[in-house]
Formats: sequence, C-alpha cells, structure tokens
Amino acid sequence: MSRITFCRIRTYNLNLKMKNIKKTKKIRADELLAYQQDIPIEEARKFILAGLVRINSNQMVKNSSEIIEQGINLTLDESLKYVSRGALKIKPSIMKYLPDMAGLIAADIGASTGGFTDLMLQSGASKVYAVDVGYGQLHYKLRQDERVINIERVNARAIDNKMVPEMVDVITMDLSFISVLKVLPSVNNILKENGWAFILIKPQFEARSFEVGKGGVVRDREVIERCLSSISSYIQKNLTWNVLDTIPSPILGPKGNQEYILTCRK
Repeated sequence: MSRITFCRIRTYNLNLKMKNIKKTKKIRADELLAYQQDIPIEEARKFILAGLVRINSNQMVKNSSEIIEQGINLTLDESLKYVSRGALKIKPSIMKYLPDMAGLIAADIGASTGGFTDLMLQSGASKVYAVDVGYGQLHYKLRQDERVINIERVNARAIDNKMVPEMVDVITMDLSFISVLKVLPSVNNILKENGWAFILIKPQFEARSFEVGKGGVVRDREVIERCLSSISSYIQKNLTWNVLDTIPSPILGPKGNQEYILTCRK
C-alpha cells in the first residue's frame, strides 16, 4: 500500500470517527488533536506526552487517552509550527501587514536556522532567498525545500543583484554584531518598489559600546528610543521608505534584551 493511499485511508477513518463522535460529544485527546491539527495520531500523542498541548490555550492535556468534550479547542505550542522560535519574533508584524504572501518572492537577511524563512513559506511565499554569513545553519527541512535558495558565507553588506538575481517583494532582517544601518543600502537594491521590509532591531548592536550594560543588555530607555528614532530617520531620509510601525517583539533576545520590529514599505 502506498503512503498516499495509507494517508487517505487514515484521514477517512479519522473523519468517519469524528462523525460518530458527534453523537457521543466526547473523544480521546489524541484523536481530537489529530483531527483539529490535521496531523498523524502518533504525532499528536508525542505532543501531548511532551506537555505541549493546551485546552483552550490554558489547561495542559496530560494524557492521550484523556476523554474530553469534542467541542473543546486544543492548541499546540505555537513555536512547534516553525523550524525555530525565532519566527515568533517577527510574526506579529507579518500577520498584521502581510499575512498572505501567496506568490511573493522574499529575502531573509541573517537567516540562521530559518525561522523567518519558514514563517514566510507557511504564509504562502513562492520563493525565499535565505542569506547568512554563517555556514550549515539553515534547518535541514528548509535545505530540502525547493522554494528556498540557500546563500551562505555572505556578509549582508555585500548583497547585490548577482547574488539575488531578481527583485524581491519582501525582506526580513535579523542581524547580530552589526548595525542594520550598514546593511540597509545593499538591501534596498534588491527590494521592489512598494515592497515590504520587516526589520528586527537589536539595541545592543545599535547603541554605542559604553551604553551597553553588563551582560550585553541595554536597559536605558532613552538609549533605546534614540536608536529606534535614528534608524527610522535614516530609512525615511536616505531610502525614502515609509516607516509604518515599530513595536516590541514578543520574544526577548537570548540575554534578555527587548528587541523591536520595524515595518516599512518602499
């Protein structure tokens, strides 16, 4: 039996079981999760065992065989949807301004494991250029995805139309140990008119060295505001992009730094 046939049979059986369950109004937790998330029941059991499933985003499901009301909504830890939790850093702005990327071409500058890349692919992007100065960091899943063009060992300041041979609709940026101000001019050259830019701002790499506190954390609100303001001003004056929004990222940096998402339109 082929894998496709097996999957169809499994889906049919699960849907049939759900129809029967409507009469009883109760179901095993693993069966309900598999149905709601459209995943294999074995995978649903693993998520429950790992403590990653919640009832209505609150109470943890402790056992796969737990019997619950079939109308209850089971939720997964959102970070499981992507190759890295980094996707959650920028997701609020993507969902606000560009939730549907169907057919769009994107560039993920500072891709690393590929959290932003995965987020854009799952939002419908048809192609993503994943650019990083490092090597071998991109998640295996993305390396195998024909929609991903993996560009490694490239300093973001060196990006040009030879490396990215087509203009892109969307750019995301997540850089470390370098100011975004040094990279924006190069990035501007590959972004289409009316294109979108979602930039993660890390104050510890934008502030002056003496303004960065112990452990590499910037706590002075005035310093943070100055950094955000100077970047916005630079973008509007030198790139003539429209700065639409600057909001705190929901995920803190590894040392506890508050990071910010800057949303722009060219």
